[in-house]
Amino acid sequence: MRIDKDVIEAANERLRADHEADYAALGHKLERRGVSIDAVTRKVSAFSVAVPSWGVGTGGTRFARFPGAGEPRGIFEKLDDCAVINDLGRATPAVSLHYPWDKADPADLLAKGEELGLAFDAMNSNTFQDHPDDPRQPLSYKFGSLSHVDAAVRAQAVEHNLETVELGAAIGSKALTVWVGDGSNFPGQSDLGRSFERYLDAMKGITGRLPDDWRIFSEHKMYEPAFYSTVMADWGTSLMTAMELGPKAFCLVDLGHHAPNVNIEQIVSRLIHAGKLGGFHFNDSKYGDDDLDAGSIDPFRLFLVFNELVEAGGRLDALHPSYMIDQSHNVTDPIESLIRSASEIRRAYAQALLVDRQALRGHQDENDVMMASETLKAGFRLDVEPILARARLDAGGAIDPVAAYRTSGYRVRVASERPAARASGGGIV
Repeated sequence: MRIDKDVIEAANERLRADHEADYAALGHKLERRGVSIDAVTRKVSAFSVAVPSWGVGTGGTRFARFPGAGEPRGIFEKLDDCAVINDLGRATPAVSLHYPWDKADPADLLAKGEELGLAFDAMNSNTFQDHPDDPRQPLSYKFGSLSHVDAAVRAQAVEHNLETVELGAAIGSKALTVWVGDGSNFPGQSDLGRSFERYLDAMKGITGRLPDDWRIFSEHKMYEPAFYSTVMADWGTSLMTAMELGPKAFCLVDLGHHAPNVNIEQIVSRLIHAGKLGGFHFNDSKYGDDDLDAGSIDPFRLFLVFNELVEAGGRLDALHPSYMIDQSHNVTDPIESLIRSASEIRRAYAQALLVDRQALRGHQDENDVMMASETLKAGFRLDVEPILARARLDAGGAIDPVAAYRTSGYRVRVASERPAARASGGGIV
């Protein structure tokens, strides 16, 4: 079912001459600035981002979900689709699993990953919905999980997270991402202080039983499904949590989990300073937590985030953050969206690498506002597509991965093999 290498090679051959000319032209332009295009390309090639297993299915709103053709029916077909994304884009060699959605025998998961050339990134637990078919989770999370007033529900949520860690450890994962929907919809519904204290106590029960080489990421979200108060509402709460939980605990930044116009790149800078930046969930938003394709709405903001990451240098290297895409694909082919998003994330990284940092610092120190701004934007304005294409090409991928994907006919083939899914009510895959 995967993409035939001959299809990729044929697609590349049609574009090779133009690509070589574009790469050479950009190389000459960068050389005048004292920058080696090949050195930048090597750095871009080394940067990878994980794809979410749930992202290869069609997402949905609170009102409806409209299934796409050839949707994967389980984790192994999800992994097939994830392998196609990496075959073409060569930027996504790891997959992040969601438990219990992706529950399977660890030996089978490892074998499938080896077959497809995929590794496994951070694990994601699920206590934001009930699991009536899981005998280990008979209690409801309707009124919370790790912060629930009932100690039995909290204990169940803790054990579920530890089960997630157990599966992850068996397949080579080294981190657990914890996001909970705990909160309240009405003032007075929940004691704001006590609910946070219960959450911290439960998180300590998880963190204290992590393997020695594991990390735990606390993920904040301003709202939804709790619209008045959310237990993990913002980066400050996440940082407080990570500080209290100790050296294994870090903060995860989802680009959509902020109020409109919040300065996310400043949050990133602060978390680096605190030594608590654990990683990212990349997506984009227009109005709220829209989970749109990364870079599709505000590519400049994505660039500004990477500007802070590149500026951090060795401080960031010491944190070795985890990078993952987290999107909901309601009207596009998920494979195409994830290919494009991985490319846009690399684009922002390449642009940030091309900022003249010595000149930028000089203008900043001289309070030359205009030239500091222009120096930063000069990196953003550069068309780095030839660098992204060369990184893909050198790794065996496609110069134009979406075009090669469409030429391959993969979606038509899997649609003929996988029964059509029924339309349903709201919710994500």
